[in-house]
Amino acid sequence: MAPVRLLSAAAVLLGSSAVAHAEVFMSPQWAKQACDAWNNNATLTGKLGKDWATNDNGRGYKTIQMYRDKCGLGSKVELKITSKDGKAICTYGGAVTNNSPDYGVDYLMHASDENWTCMGEGKSGCGAMGAMATGKLKFSGPKMEAMGVMGPFNEFLVLTGSLGGDKSACP
Repeated sequence: MAPVRLLSAAAVLLGSSAVAHAEVFMSPQWAKQACDAWNNNATLTGKLGKDWATNDNGRGYKTIQMYRDKCGLGSKVELKITSKDGKAICTYGGAVTNNSPDYGVDYLMHASDENWTCMGEGKSGCGAMGAMATGKLKFSGPKMEAMGVMGPFNEFLVLTGSLGGDKSACP
């Protein structure tokens, strides 16, 4: 009987440890994971590879910066997307490096934790179009371009939720 209790206690401790070590949602470490997840998503790499990723104002990249409202603008993280061989490849995820975004090609998104959760779960009314129209997602950037890629944009919002992350603390 004692070995069963010992195993149960170990399982509880391991479970607690995993939660304790979850990345903070939208921290630089989380953004690195988001970059890796982007590159493993055929919709994002494939459907955004031609027109969307090449609209970079000649810089060779575009950025998506995002943050959680409760953590403030100073907590932004960034994904850097480059067009390579007809694909949209994330080449960087982490702390902001583009301190002068060009909102003709770059994006800034922010929302409450509740709305990030809703969008990340792909719930009805929380897709890209609905989130932008209802103000659940605050957005700066080329809106017409975003409207043209709603399917991949939805996929990106769900990707943010698929990574999880601790929302009890700010980065």
